[in-house]
Parts: sequence; C-alpha cells; structure tokens
Amino acid sequence: MSFIQALTCEQPGLFKYIEIPEPKSVKGYSIIRIRRIGICGTDLHAYKGTQPYFNYPRILGHEIAAEYVAGDSVKLKAGDLCTAMPYISCGKCRACLQKKTNCCLHLKVCGVHTDGAMAEYYSIPSELLVPADGLDLDELGLLEPLAVAAHGINRAGPMQGDPVLIMGAGPIGLGLVIMAKAAGAEVWLMDFNESRLNFATKQFGITHTLQPEALEWMETYRSVHGEDLFPLVIDATGSLKAIESGIQYLGHGGQYILVGLQKRPFSFSHPEFHKRETTLKSSRNATLSDFHQVKQSILAGTIEVAPLITHRIPFSQVIDRFESLYVTQNQVIKAMIEF
Repeated sequence: MSFIQALTCEQPGLFKYIEIPEPKSVKGYSIIRIRRIGICGTDLHAYKGTQPYFNYPRILGHEIAAEYVAGDSVKLKAGDLCTAMPYISCGKCRACLQKKTNCCLHLKVCGVHTDGAMAEYYSIPSELLVPADGLDLDELGLLEPLAVAAHGINRAGPMQGDPVLIMGAGPIGLGLVIMAKAAGAEVWLMDFNESRLNFATKQFGITHTLQPEALEWMETYRSVHGEDLFPLVIDATGSLKAIESGIQYLGHGGQYILVGLQKRPFSFSHPEFHKRETTLKSSRNATLSDFHQVKQSILAGTIEVAPLITHRIPFSQVIDRFESLYVTQNQVIKAMIEF
C-alpha cells in the first residue's frame, strides 16, 4: 500500500502531518493531485475551535486547485487542471430536487463534515469537478470562495445601480464586493480594519468605505439616495455584534442577507425588523452554476481576482506559519498553500 502526506487538525490549536493511504479510483470518483489550497475563514475557525458543524480530528481544505490524475470524469483527462465543488449532496432530498444542492438535507462539506484536501492527492465525486478551461492555478484556488460570494449576490436578485452595504472586508466580503460590482451595484464596504478598507479602495476601486462607529458617510449617502438607507445589506463577518447591528443600516422594504456564519443565536428588535417589512435570507455555500458563473466572468475579464492573494505558504510550512495568519499587522486577505 502506498501512502501520501496530509495535514490534520487533531484538536483546536493543534496541526499534525500524518501519512494516509493513497486514494484509489472507485466508480463515481476521481483522483486529483492537489496544487493549491486556499485558507478560508472555515479553516481559521476550525483551528481556533469556533467553527459550527465540526468534529476533530479533521483534514481541512476545500478551496482546491488541482491536476486531474484518474477516474471516470467525462470532462477531464490526466494532466488537466481543475477545481472541485466541495459540497457532497444526496441528490434526493427536497432541496436537491429543487437544485439547491448547496443546502442539501444530508450535505457533507469537504474539510468540515468529511476530510478535506490538505493532502498530496484527494478523491472526490467526479460530478463535482470543474475544468479549468484556461484558468490558472491561483484562479482555480479562488473559485470556491468567489462562488460563495456569487451565490450571496444572486440571492439578492438584480441590483443594477442599487446601493449595497457589505459588512466585512475579509476574503468573502471582498468576493462579495467583486461580484456586486460585476452585477452593477454601487458598493459600500464596512469594516473596523482600516487597512482592509484601504486595500479594497486600492485594489478594487471601492470609493465608499466606512467604519461601524463613524457617521460621516451618512450625509454623503443621503445627499444622493435620500433619507432612507440601503435596500440591501449583506453580512460577511459572522460576528454576532455585526449581525445584530446590521439591521440599523437597512432601508424600508429591504433585504438582509447573512453570508457569514455565527455559532450563537442572534436577535433583532422586532419593531425595527417589522416596520421595514424586512426580508431576511441566509446564503449557504454555492452551486455548480455559481462556479461556472465566476469562471466565465474571470475568463471574460469582467472580474479581477489575483489581488485577493496576499500570502503564500509551502505545504511543508503550514504548521509553523498558520498562527501568523491571525496577526492583524500581517494584513492577510487570502493565504494560498502551495504543493
């Protein structure tokens, strides 16, 4: 039996390199050689012990850029570059039959409910593979978080010219910025971290940025849009305080979409929620159509994603460098593990 190296999160705060059996081809699955793995908020929360739906030990990693090795994919041949949608759905429940595989009743997310792709090789259902069709490894590694962002924007519906407030300038928040701009929205971005707001201004041309405790922006907003506030507010922080405060920025008749995930219960003032006739939505994961939407947008040049990657870590150095990703001064947006 052949073995490969993988990285497992044994318990909160403890990574360990281990050897696992090399995956073998079985019907319905394909083997891919991992070339990039993006580190996301799920991985960071799992390491800190604050990720919902999680058990230890677990091999993390679901933002995948890979090289096809073998299997029964009809879209790929050995050596082709690809990514994978890391959400394994049952295909039979009501959500799946409504093409909402992203919130399948029996959903298993790679790296959360089942072992992920922080390993040299990985086995995944062939139907979840997405060919590169010209995307490079970095773009493939960013496809999953951008598909999550696209799904959040698609949950809101058409927004051409509408002002949209996105709370949180982390990787998913910036993905929402990219996709909202592509949808024609007027994007406003909120974060406590001024360096992240400056990053968004420099890299993505966001001119409307604000910090939660500042009020100067309101005069600028109302001079253009009138006294009512945003028709759409999207939370990408997962922060309980942010989620509960977000409704204060929402206009009457507006939508509030929660992309960020919080373990604890949250609450709103019912009168504030009710008087707006607020539409509250969650946005979970993404579908294959979201993946293809982002892929086509990158290939068409309508979105630019390369600036999201600010840090690169060799697979052999993840244990030594992972803690540095939490340090605010390091100004990490997206770290990419390279194999």
